[in-house]
Amino acid sequence: MELEVGGRTVRLSSPDKVFFPERGYTKLDVARYYQAVAPGILRALRERPTTLQRYPDGIEGEWFYQKRAPKSMPDWIPTAHITFPSGRSADEMCPTEEGAVVWAAQYGTLTFHPWPVRRSDVDHPDELRIDLDPQPGTDYDDAARAAHELRAVLEEYGLRGWPKTSGGRGLHVFVPIEPRWTFTQVRRAAIAVGREMERRMPEQVTIKWWKEERGQRIFVDYNQTARDRTIASAYSVRPRPHAPVSAPLRWDEVGVARPQDFDITTMPARFAELGDVHADMDDHAFSLELLLELARRDEQDHGLGDLPYPPEYPKMPGEPSRVQPSRARKPKPSAS
Repeated sequence: MELEVGGRTVRLSSPDKVFFPERGYTKLDVARYYQAVAPGILRALRERPTTLQRYPDGIEGEWFYQKRAPKSMPDWIPTAHITFPSGRSADEMCPTEEGAVVWAAQYGTLTFHPWPVRRSDVDHPDELRIDLDPQPGTDYDDAARAAHELRAVLEEYGLRGWPKTSGGRGLHVFVPIEPRWTFTQVRRAAIAVGREMERRMPEQVTIKWWKEERGQRIFVDYNQTARDRTIASAYSVRPRPHAPVSAPLRWDEVGVARPQDFDITTMPARFAELGDVHADMDDHAFSLELLLELARRDEQDHGLGDLPYPPEYPKMPGEPSRVQPSRARKPKPSAS
C-alpha cells in the first residue's frame, strides 16, 4: 500500500506483518503512528545523522542497528559523513522531510537514534543530553525527583532543559547549545552536571561508571555524550511488548504523567491536541561556559578529573583506569 506523508508517497509492503504480538500491532500501525506525529519526530531528527534500530520481523525477531545509509534509500533523503571513535567512518541518513521517517518504518525501523549534531557541522554538538538511568531498586519516580533537581541545576548555570520519557523507566533531558564545543568538552560539561547532582542528592544520584558502585541510585550516564553514543529520539517507538514511545513532556508533567501513558495508540491523540510540546527547542541555543568553569573548579579544587569511557573507545588522554574496582590490583603490603 502507499501512504502520503509530507507531500511524499511512501510505499509500505507487508502492512499486516505483526510487529508487537502481545497487542497485535502491525507494521501499518507503526507507520500510521509515525505519520500522525511526523512533524514532531522530524523536529527531533532534522538534519541529524541518524542510526536506525531495525526489527524487520517485529520485536520478537532478530534486530540490529543500521548506521550506514541503506543502498535502497531514495535520493531525496540526504546523508552526512561521520567518523567513529575507532577511526572508521560512514554516511548516515539525515532526515529533512517527514516522509523519511515512514520510509524507515517500511524497513522495520522502530527507534531512531540521532546524533547531537547537524550535518553541516558533525564535530560540534548542538545538544547537551542528560540521561537519568534508574538502577536496580529505583524506578521512574526516583528519576522524576532527580529530574526536578537537575532542572534547578541547569537553571543556576544559565541553561534550560526539555524533558522526555525514555520509553522505559528513565528520563532524558535535552539542552540546546551553541555548536561551539567538541564532543570531549560537551562530555566534560555532562560530568560536571552529574557531579553537582551527586553532591546535592548523594543518596539518590550517582555518576559512578562501574555498576558495582552505583547502588540503588539514579545513574547520570555522562557517556551518552561521547562521540557515537546516541539516545532514542523524542517520539521514537521502543521495542517493548506494549509499544511505548519516548514522550516529550512539559516540566509540570514530570512525575505526574507515567511512561506507560504513552504508546503508539495514545500519543497520536495527545499530539493532535497539544502538538509538539518541545517545538520551541530550536529557538534556543545556550552556552556551556558556566558548566565548563564548574568542571575546571572540580578539577583544580577537588582533584576531580576525567571519568572512564565505554570499553570500545580508544584510551583517552587523562582518562583513569577502566578496570572495575573489585578487579583492580591491590598494592602489596609493605614488609615490616
